[in-house]
Amino acid sequence: MITVADLTKRFGSKLAVDHLGFDVRPGVVTGFLGPNGSGKSTTMRCMLDLDRSQSGTTLFDGRPYRSLHRPLHEVGALLDAGYVHPGRSGRNHLRWLAASNGIARRRVDEVLELVGLGSVGGARVRSYSLGMKQRLGLAGVLLGDPHTVILDEPANGLDPEGIRWIRDVLTHLAGQGRTVLVSSHQLSEISLMANDLVVIGQGRLIEQCTVADFVDRHADRWVRVKSPAVAGFASTLSAAGGEVVAVDDTTLDVHGLACEQVGELAAREAIVLHELSPQTGSLEDAFLKVTAAAQEYRSAAMGGGA
Repeated sequence: MITVADLTKRFGSKLAVDHLGFDVRPGVVTGFLGPNGSGKSTTMRCMLDLDRSQSGTTLFDGRPYRSLHRPLHEVGALLDAGYVHPGRSGRNHLRWLAASNGIARRRVDEVLELVGLGSVGGARVRSYSLGMKQRLGLAGVLLGDPHTVILDEPANGLDPEGIRWIRDVLTHLAGQGRTVLVSSHQLSEISLMANDLVVIGQGRLIEQCTVADFVDRHADRWVRVKSPAVAGFASTLSAAGGEVVAVDDTTLDVHGLACEQVGELAAREAIVLHELSPQTGSLEDAFLKVTAAAQEYRSAAMGGGA
């Protein structure tokens, strides 16, 4: 269990984390989400005492990180996969970590095999790709078999197989009852692996809930209709109060009417339907809606005139 309470961090006049508090429960993957500049990485650094906060506490099963005598046995964290001496081999990097926490050397080869780097453990880290460095970083996280795992953008640089692999690893760890907190901008992956969400913006908590509740509250809903007679049916739906968007010659998306209402209108007009299905927006759609006011950097709309 991770408990963050009243965490505040300033860099000069900039308030990066603003009285932030949330809990991360064991047994599930918790996604830690926020726009660029929202304070996610700073929060994680403060949680691990890498940055000193102005106020607040973070407790891992009731204890602050600084009180853990052999932290790799209790909290495994990866915040920057590139922060490794490039002249060391991957194996020697892990051996150094293991020695610092009283971990047997045989565990090094075990985790190298686990993350798929067994054949390149003797190569210098400078020769590793970004994806290989991510795998090496995860090996370091798993070295002490910790009960808590904290990762910042763990899929960065991984290919599709690697992304799926890390998803499977994290869900497996959570299934063992461990506490797993993952920061990521890959919302499609978070939607596949996470049960809980912590969403922040401008250093403040926006929402903490399950993924299902977040999408249910904030994602758009509509009805998809497929029919060979959509042209005539569109006017009927509009007259009934629906907002109708033509997807193609046989498909309509209808906002503002329930699926049952659309079906009853189709029956009344004797319209043949090939599909009538309720639709819900994605986690990405819900996230963008909720964090719109907290975006520090905004992109210009595409398609404008020159």
